[in-house]
Amino acid sequence: MRTREGTREGGRVVVDEGAVIARVRAGEPEAYAELVRAHTGVALRAAVACGAGADAEDVVQQAFFKAYRSLGAFRDGAAFRPWLLTIVANETRNTLRSAGRQRAVAGREAELLAGEPLIPEGADPAVALEEDERRRRLLAALDALGEEQRAVVVHRYLLELDEAETAEALGWPRGTVKSRLSRALKRLGTALKGGEEHG
Repeated sequence: MRTREGTREGGRVVVDEGAVIARVRAGEPEAYAELVRAHTGVALRAAVACGAGADAEDVVQQAFFKAYRSLGAFRDGAAFRPWLLTIVANETRNTLRSAGRQRAVAGREAELLAGEPLIPEGADPAVALEEDERRRRLLAALDALGEEQRAVVVHRYLLELDEAETAEALGWPRGTVKSRLSRALKRLGTALKGGEEHG
């Protein structure tokens, strides 16, 4: 299904970002709402994954505002999503720094699970509990990674960015994304098997 500046795919609107940004720059600021609608979900996931917790909505709102004010400097032809997620990550860091607090794994898990039914209708409760335990162990292992390894895993898998988008969002060369992701996945695999990585 077509919308004014995009198409609907699998229940989400895919926006022609370049066309929308051109409209905003041409004096149609209300067009920015299309970008906000298209990217709010991933921006909220990014804020939560980066540790914003209860401040995630405020972080995302501020990030969208900063992105809007910086559209004049946005590079034509670049992807909007990685650029926005970089702003979200920076805004989350600023929020955490100014609040002077770090979030616990349990709090992050609660935020990531917010809005999802604990046991889907018709599901086997034993399977649901096993999934919940697997998710808890994954988040604990993710939290144990160093900041750079955690960031690359979050961007590639939780935020579903491809390799090029991850490189752009993190400001790293693609080779760095590959090597850090490889090491991070190896550490996660070791942690999830209950072993310890040496060296």
